Amino acid sequence: MTYGPGMTMPGNLLPGPQPVRLPANPEADGAAARGEAPSVVAAAHPAYPAAWAALAVEAAAGGRTMEAYAYGRTGYHRGLDSLRKNGWKGYGPVPGDHPGNRGFLTCVAVLADAAAEIGEDDEARRLVDLLRECDPSFDPGQLG
Repeated sequence: MTYGPGMTMPGNLLPGPQPVRLPANPEADGAAARGEAPSVVAAAHPAYPAAWAALAVEAAAGGRTMEAYAYGRTGYHRGLDSLRKNGWKGYGPVPGDHPGNRGFLTCVAVLADAAAEIGEDDEARRLVDLLRECDPSFDPGQLG
């Protein structure tokens, strides 16, 4: 079809990927809400990214960069597994306003910071790009 003066090309008619919202884990959420140590929650629920995120944030706040990196990497990979099981294809929105997604996104943010601290600049940039693609407005302080 040709477009004449004053006509515009149509936009993308295919919808983008739907946002992925990880399901709640009532048992792990309950343990965390009761104040169980993140290490206890992570050991009992290793697929629960929020526990790994809490460990990563705690390590980063204590200046333990390599621990933050390791905890962040573990939560990142466990989160990727969960996202894929819930239909994520490696791109598209993972909204941070959804409680089930916050642990994964926090792990990505802490891992990016730790990677930058140890000189893994390419990895840090990739992680920041992933975080922006998932949710450009995500604030890691939203963990909870």
